Amino acid sequence: MKIGLNTDSFAALSLEACLDRAADLGFACVEFGLGGWSSAPHVDVAELLASGTARDRLLGMLRDRNLEISALNCSGNQLHPGDSGAKDTKLARDALELATLLGVERIVMMSGLPAGGPGDACPNWITSSWPPEAMATLEWQWSKHVIPFWKDYAAAAEKKGLRLCVEQHGRQAVYNVESFLRLRDAVGPTVGANFDPSHLIWMGGDPVSAIRALGDCIYHVHGKDTRIEPQARIDGLLDPKHVVPVRGRSWNFVSLGHGTPVRGWLEILMALREVGYDDVISIENEDYALDADRAVATSATTLRFCIEQLASET
Repeated sequence: MKIGLNTDSFAALSLEACLDRAADLGFACVEFGLGGWSSAPHVDVAELLASGTARDRLLGMLRDRNLEISALNCSGNQLHPGDSGAKDTKLARDALELATLLGVERIVMMSGLPAGGPGDACPNWITSSWPPEAMATLEWQWSKHVIPFWKDYAAAAEKKGLRLCVEQHGRQAVYNVESFLRLRDAVGPTVGANFDPSHLIWMGGDPVSAIRALGDCIYHVHGKDTRIEPQARIDGLLDPKHVVPVRGRSWNFVSLGHGTPVRGWLEILMALREVGYDDVISIENEDYALDADRAVATSATTLRFCIEQLASET
């Protein structure tokens, strides 16, 4: 396995400085955020689509630092009923074109979340079969929006030889293994998982069990951790408070090893190896208690130790 970096982790740095730091830390790959929920601090999609010179410059900067692109990330809500849905759909389409031009094989994104019914202005995340209208809402979302979009989009990706890596994330149509498999069963193997343990953890799941259930559906992996806080014993794991300040929340995203112990991360990597995944773990830092450099370096140290342990056991 190899270590990569979601470059949004160093959003405050210039492209050059971000790539320099990735190289200094010994990373093999980077994953660029293109827009949507990313501010796209390091790449301009329109410029890269229009200019071969710009693409050559970017690829040259990577080559000079012995870095490759593991994936392009266009996570947003392409199923939003408002204008942002159309904007994120265009970004998703542009990502397919840009990946082809850059020689990248994977697109990381989220499934999207539709409204709850015709005329609704806001997305609606159904997490319970009660009240009774919830099930009708859920089926309408899937049959009218989720599956039609993904069938069309996956067909376009398949024609280009690309793999779509869908992240299981709260407040998305696909948020756990079951909902991911529903999408994949409807759309086909062009759609795989971008496995991010952190989201499953705050929903009460077990990453190792999920990895074994997903098996060879895992196409890309994020290195991100979650710490369950003492407040969860009082309020449970559903927490709508803002991610900062971190104090008083039921859970927080943290650098690797600060939530799940190092032994737990070793077990995650062992499970990935068991199902045949021997590729990049892309560090995505959202630890708001540490400065970015320290948090990314801490995550890298944890991953490097686990990878070395894996190698010593083979």
